[in-house]
Amino acid sequence: MTLPEHAARRAWHAAINPLHATIYFSPDLPAEFAALGVADRSTAALASRAAAMGAVGAGTVTATFYNYRHDFVARHLPAVWDTVTPAQAVAARLRAADRTLRRLLGDEAVASPAMAEAADLAMRATEGCSRHARTLYAAHADLPVPDEAHLRLWHATTLLREHRGDGHLAALLQAGLDPLEALVSHTATGRGMTPKWIKAIRGWEQSDLDAAAARLRERGLLDAGGELTAEGRAVRERLEDTTDRLDAGPYEHLGAEGLARLAELGGGFVSRALAAGAFPADAFGKA
Repeated sequence: MTLPEHAARRAWHAAINPLHATIYFSPDLPAEFAALGVADRSTAALASRAAAMGAVGAGTVTATFYNYRHDFVARHLPAVWDTVTPAQAVAARLRAADRTLRRLLGDEAVASPAMAEAADLAMRATEGCSRHARTLYAAHADLPVPDEAHLRLWHATTLLREHRGDGHLAALLQAGLDPLEALVSHTATGRGMTPKWIKAIRGWEQSDLDAAAARLRERGLLDAGGELTAEGRAVRERLEDTTDRLDAGPYEHLGAEGLARLAELGGGFVSRALAAGAFPADAFGKA
């Protein structure tokens, strides 16, 4: 890579992924789906992200989302497609993104030159993405690019998020971390979702989390107190390094100057969204 070390990773975590992820904790998403007859929040969340792939079933979603409990997914899909079409779900998600960004950032920021510049930079980065073996990225890349700048930015962050995520799954498989081991070890870093939200959003039970923690302890990756060991930290760092390598294309294409500017602009929008309460206070961390 020709970029400064970890520059792309820092930008993704601080300025790209959080903008996309606002949708998952937004009341606007379930509201849009409720208006279409889908009252269950989990159904709305699963359908909104899966819809780009078409009227897929639980098996496809469990495979591509990686860290959801399969029987949890199967309670919602494919039954939701009897109520809404994938096209309706895609449109509802975009309307929710519009409402969410306007609420969190304000209309002035949404209409600002900085928003248009960030959208252009992020879309330019997506030109360096690749489709092969990246199911969720490729499905979303087939969707039309919105006209409005804030929605173009959100669309671009979606593409960049799914591109990195698809590569991250390959890295998880290489590291030998199953879905729950990936979640539990990420939580142990202090940067992942808390157990409360893993159970609420991903459908796992406490017994599942406990069993995964036991497996990680057997491998010497977690200690008795649930903290990462030195080897556990090394595994997580190698995992991120592999993900960086697999996700280098978009940011190499954008270049160091463009990436730094995207990080600056996107980071400003993320800070504003966080201040507006984009995420629950207990969503991320160890507890």
